[in-house]
Amino acid sequence: MSTTPPAATAVPLHGAAHAANPQHSYELLRIQGPVGVAEISPGVVVHLVTDYQAAIELLQDTATWSKDTRSWLPQVPENSPIRPLVEWRPSLFFADGDEHTHLRKVITDSFALLDPNDVRVLTFRHADRLLQDFADTGKVDLVSQYAQQLPLMVFNALFGMGDEHGPRLVGALAAMMDTDPERKADGAQLFGAYLGALYQTKAAQRGHDLTSWFIDHPNGLSQEEAINQIIITLGAGNEPTANLIANTCVRMLSDERYFGTLSTGSLPVQHAIDDALWYDSPLANYSFHFPKEDVTFYGKHIPAGSPVMVSYAAANTCPHSGMPADGYRSGTKAHLAFAAGPHACPARDLALLIATAAIERLASYLPDIELAVPADQLTYRDGPIHRTLTSLPARFTPLTPDAKGVTPWSRSTTGQEPGSSSTAADRESVTAS
Repeated sequence: MSTTPPAATAVPLHGAAHAANPQHSYELLRIQGPVGVAEISPGVVVHLVTDYQAAIELLQDTATWSKDTRSWLPQVPENSPIRPLVEWRPSLFFADGDEHTHLRKVITDSFALLDPNDVRVLTFRHADRLLQDFADTGKVDLVSQYAQQLPLMVFNALFGMGDEHGPRLVGALAAMMDTDPERKADGAQLFGAYLGALYQTKAAQRGHDLTSWFIDHPNGLSQEEAINQIIITLGAGNEPTANLIANTCVRMLSDERYFGTLSTGSLPVQHAIDDALWYDSPLANYSFHFPKEDVTFYGKHIPAGSPVMVSYAAANTCPHSGMPADGYRSGTKAHLAFAAGPHACPARDLALLIATAAIERLASYLPDIELAVPADQLTYRDGPIHRTLTSLPARFTPLTPDAKGVTPWSRSTTGQEPGSSSTAADRESVTAS
């Protein structure tokens, strides 16, 4: 028996129409009930949960649902753009029960060793390096020149690699996202080489970094398991964090409550981040689940092994969520942008810390930055999973290295390794922001 939902009423979550107006897709799905049928790439159909309460119930129920994709994978074409995101690997994303607990504890214990102040200083340091590349030009694409690069540079350092490897990692993942098969393959090869070098470096000599902590954790990960936890952390931590930075910047530069007030507005950066997490979830749809047996869930009969996804974006905007009305959810942390339950994102706090520091640093240098195009002309990348801007052109008063006042060239850019003590200059730099 096929474990694919019937395609007759499937709402496409790919293509130009969905990229331009995903909420319309979710409205069409809500007509089908709390659980609808969606096509996430050509020929790949899933059940999609759009109701907030249904999503919470699914995400917390490990007795009924499995995260293991292997029985379904044969129905996903090898060349499907969704395939790399559902390909099974020995990581916490695709594990259940004791195995999931075993792998997740390695990540949560290692993240707990990170000092938030050190991560903040590290983010400032790499933000400064990116800002130095465009601050004197008066213009920037905040997606390609800032948001997409900064989290990877920070993660590169957190995993224990020198700054010179950051551009290598950025380039490899950018190539893997390319539509050209040859460039995509080259990117995968570069990423594999980066991971191999990272593991071998830390296996030979430990440091104060996530990779070393993964290797040394009492749960005793194999090399394959350790590398796969790194892959998942980079994949799950990077693009959603990059999207969160960009999506928050859009709100701060276009919403009348923030417009032109990156550094002087009445509403703080955290308010804009909350808004973006509620209404423009950087990870729009994911959390693949598979019923262990045939199940009826919110009126839908779902055969064992049939794929069910959660729409964080639709659940967050669900009119029956029980959350405050539109415009009053900021400050309420019950959004599903980081999922919920035992599989909730373990990097939530880290992502918020990096995004907040990234936006604060940008605002401290470029307080008059503004959109270079009308907000309604901004476009988003096609795809069902991420809510990713294709570009975010902005303009500002150019800075130069010899300008008076605080600039990316004059302020301290010395950063600390994770867990180390920051210098007095770094602490002054943090306070100044």
